Amino acid sequence: MNYLLDNFGEIIGITRTHLFLALLPLVFGLLIAIPVGASIRRVPWLRRVTVTAANLAYTVPSIALFVIIPPLVGISAIDPWNVIIALTIYSAALLVIAVPVALDSVPADVVDAADAVGFGPLRRILTVEMPLAIPVFVSNLRVVVVTNIAMVSVGALIGVGGLGKLFTQGYQRDYPDEIIAGIVVTLVLALLFDRAVHLLGRWATPWTRADPRVGRGAGA
Repeated sequence: MNYLLDNFGEIIGITRTHLFLALLPLVFGLLIAIPVGASIRRVPWLRRVTVTAANLAYTVPSIALFVIIPPLVGISAIDPWNVIIALTIYSAALLVIAVPVALDSVPADVVDAADAVGFGPLRRILTVEMPLAIPVFVSNLRVVVVTNIAMVSVGALIGVGGLGKLFTQGYQRDYPDEIIAGIVVTLVLALLFDRAVHLLGRWATPWTRADPRVGRGAGA
């Protein structure tokens, strides 16, 4: 803990970089996964193919992606975009599976009622299904947020900044306090953002607060 207190200013700067590398891919992943997930939901064969492809993408080791991505997109291996693109792939892979599952949680009678009053597919998804799917989707989004915050540390192996720098430097200098500081800050960030996403989900679904059983039922 002495290292954390003595180098607090430097760690704050590293933490900002870490969050940038973790959260920007999350935004890109959402922009990709929400329209794709909503589009494939009612097409069984396309949904199976997409889910299979997403599962395969997520199994590719991050180090392998760090090697493959630079020549494909024309960037340096130590460019921060190398980590951002890799984590965007992982984020989109997890979220594109989560979106159809969340939409499936919306009661069929609610969807039928929306169709009965003349809602078109796009309007029904945006104003009825997506809002009601938020509790289930948020539970998956929390996993992606925590995963991204943890995985950014791997970028230190290719020289990209982030809290992983404390791990590599601590290992090279045989300085456990630096490694422990990196672990503590990473853990605190993961817990804070997990809680923030949870609270954001509750704020976006006020009807679940009226009856606690609703939130538990949706999460189940």
